[in-house]
Amino acid sequence: MPVSTTTTRPTEATAAKNLSGEPSEEASPEDLLSMLKNLEQSDPRAAGRLRERITWHYQPLLHRLARRYSGRGEQEEDLRQTAHVGLAKAIRGYSPARGDFIRYLMPTVTGEIKRHFRDRTWAVHTPRDPQARRSEMRQVRRDLEQRLARTPTIDEIAREMGLSREQVEEVRLVSEAYNTVSLNAPEPREEGPTTRWERYLGVEDHNLDLVVERASVRPALRALSAREKLIIKRRFFDEWTQARIAKEVGCSQMHVSRLLTASLRKLREELSER
Repeated sequence: MPVSTTTTRPTEATAAKNLSGEPSEEASPEDLLSMLKNLEQSDPRAAGRLRERITWHYQPLLHRLARRYSGRGEQEEDLRQTAHVGLAKAIRGYSPARGDFIRYLMPTVTGEIKRHFRDRTWAVHTPRDPQARRSEMRQVRRDLEQRLARTPTIDEIAREMGLSREQVEEVRLVSEAYNTVSLNAPEPREEGPTTRWERYLGVEDHNLDLVVERASVRPALRALSAREKLIIKRRFFDEWTQARIAKEVGCSQMHVSRLLTASLRKLREELSER
């Protein structure tokens, strides 16, 4: 029985692909990276196509890594972009002598994501060493809470971490700088009508300008009689009228005016001598 043999001719796309010298679809990432190293300078377009193929190959892995770090206050899409930055750095820094590319890629991408959290997500820039110990302190605190069935003290956390009390306090203060709250945000524990945090801000105290004057006039006031002190208090501190003061003191309004003038003259003389 005759056996018919048929030969398949390559399609135009396959022929064009072979002519271009690009690797086949079955090529490993290491093969693509080896070709990329040779093409980066000589053929930028071909190198760009190889980078796209490498990125497409590792994209599911990048998304899984980004998903692993989600839920920490950052959008997953931002973490994916950061993972792609890590991939680009790994492609530039990889050499075939390093072995499997995946072993070089994983720490590079995870390191880039952690660097993103360290440098971009903190609301206030803080020292790097306390930043790095923040996660460790949180884990130690959770372990101690389970072991002791209560909230651990600063000294207990310090002993567990092998740090001094001052270092743990610094880590705790740095942790509070991770997130900030807008002054326009309502107070979360406020019951009834919402109020803004800005009401807790300090305001300029104009009475501070009178501190020196009050300290200077206090010894001079001690030299006045009890009735003179009362008249000055009612007139300048309580803002009473002279007629009302006269009724309380038991004299005429004109006599209150004379007493007030005499008291002020004594104060001026006392202050000028000082």
